[in-house]
Amino acid sequence: MDVTLLAFFAVFIIALILICTVFLRQKSAARKKQTNVERVAQGRPIRRAAGQRNARRRMQATSSQQIEEDDNGSGNEANDEADEKPSTPDFKMGAKKRAKLAAKSEKKAQREAAEREREERKKREQLLQEERDKQYEKERAEELKQEEAERKAREEKEKREYEEYLKMKEAFSVEEEGYDQEIKEDEENLLEQFLQYIKQNKVVVLEDLAAYFSLKTASVIERIQELQATGSLTGVIDDRGKFIYISQEELEAVAKFVRQRGRISITELAENSNRLINLNPGKQSMVEAR
Repeated sequence: MDVTLLAFFAVFIIALILICTVFLRQKSAARKKQTNVERVAQGRPIRRAAGQRNARRRMQATSSQQIEEDDNGSGNEANDEADEKPSTPDFKMGAKKRAKLAAKSEKKAQREAAEREREERKKREQLLQEERDKQYEKERAEELKQEEAERKAREEKEKREYEEYLKMKEAFSVEEEGYDQEIKEDEENLLEQFLQYIKQNKVVVLEDLAAYFSLKTASVIERIQELQATGSLTGVIDDRGKFIYISQEELEAVAKFVRQRGRISITELAENSNRLINLNPGKQSMVEAR
């Protein structure tokens, strides 16, 4: 049992010594590498001796297994760090690799810039839309206010006009009867003048009659026919547009002449018409019946 413990402790001590030796060698190699990097950065040539190369080979051979394990465990992290930090100086990296990393970094920067631009544009558009909505609501409120004011003004105007209409209607209703009576009297006077004009002239041209009373010819013909229908006027309208007035006495003389003769031709009646009917205006009618 004691021998086993002694052997275990011996193996442990040997392993510890080996680990310390490897660690010291790695640290020494890292220090030398850093020194070389600083010399290159300062523009001084690197002095490499054969002993250094041999020591490096021995160090790499001794710790190759541990380095491989470390590389396997942290390979992804190293790649990510290399992608994220392409500006870290690595003089063993090729020109293509550096260009690739630089392009990747540039694309990433462009994507970030484009994303920021989209966000800013979205915010600006949102602010503009909010401003437009506020302006629209303000204008709509003003329009509604204006429409309400116009509606009230229109209602007040209609109310005033209606009140004025009622006042005028009340005033006109008092004079309405007298006004209607005056209109009726004027119409009767005009009709009487119409009859007297025809009776005095005996033979009138319808167009002249219409012009004298400021009427249309058709209206004159209608009035003459109405007067004939009521018996207020007697006469005939010839084919030349003239109206020949025949008084009641003249009609009775013609009827008496026909009764006395018994039978009479149209030619004989026409020959005696000038004696029976007076066609000369302004002269007293001389009606004879034999």
